[in-house]
Amino acid sequence: MLRLPESVRIFVASAPTDMRKQADGLSALVKGVLGAEPRSGHLFVFFNRGKDIIRILFWDSNGFCVVSKRLEAGRFRVPEVAEGQASVSLEAKQLVEVLSLVEAARARRRPVH
Repeated sequence: MLRLPESVRIFVASAPTDMRKQADGLSALVKGVLGAEPRSGHLFVFFNRGKDIIRILFWDSNGFCVVSKRLEAGRFRVPEVAEGQASVSLEAKQLVEVLSLVEAARARRRPVH
């Protein structure tokens, strides 16, 4: 179970994100697109176009942290966002569900080199 202080909010970006971005690029998206303060301590969640990579950006006491997960097969079940919205807010329980419930349809394993 994911335990977060009640003051921490979770925002999921609606648009697919270029996963080459790291802390600086993601924090610029938080400011410019989501209109939020990246150093607020909230979690900002980004998915790639294929919905098989997730990145979570947050600020701890002295710097940015980026957590990333790439699925071997399947896709994350991304929360739906209303037309025109830049992001949607989630509860911690919902984020855990997103991280654990993977759509297996058309799932294929990535080749190992």
